[in-house]
Amino acid sequence: MFISFEGIDGSGKSTQAKRCVQALRELGRDVVLTREPGGAEGAEEIRNLLLTGDPDRWSAETEILLFTAARRDHLEKTIQPNLDKNAVVVTDRFADSTRVYQGATRGDLRTHVDVLHREMIGIDPDLTLVFDMDPKVALQRGLARSSGEDRFEDFGLAFQQKLRDGFLALTNDFADRCVVIDASGSQDQVFERMWSVVKDRLQ
Repeated sequence: MFISFEGIDGSGKSTQAKRCVQALRELGRDVVLTREPGGAEGAEEIRNLLLTGDPDRWSAETEILLFTAARRDHLEKTIQPNLDKNAVVVTDRFADSTRVYQGATRGDLRTHVDVLHREMIGIDPDLTLVFDMDPKVALQRGLARSSGEDRFEDFGLAFQQKLRDGFLALTNDFADRCVVIDASGSQDQVFERMWSVVKDRLQ
């Protein structure tokens, strides 16, 4: 099974992805936790190019190409080999982030994203959990991390609001695999919402 965690920066999806992996392992499942951009040696190098530096460092078109290159490496080196071994692969972001970040909010480029995805990647997750919350709160969380990988947070609140709208619209495009998770409240509350969905889908 292939599960992706999506949402705006600071929505708590990374924390919940880790908790999901822990819960799956407690059930005796073979689980791999990975992330995008990254998840493989070459893809991690591209991650540094994408997430650091000035917000205007790359055009949206260049970002699409870089993200797709990183995703292809991730697919070849990490995702597909583990799926072939019947592991559960949990990824913190996948192609839906590119559909929203570059395809919808930084220009009308969704067609380009979808064409590249179809030709170079060819798979989507079995289940996508979209963590939804107030963009203002999420942005404050994201910037408070001071991770150094805050290039997209630096675009500001209006950009985060566009991202939220984009992710919610995406859940309609892929209603068969996308489930919106209310990311407000405590980590335990959010975990219970997320885990109930994952358990149902595993069955």
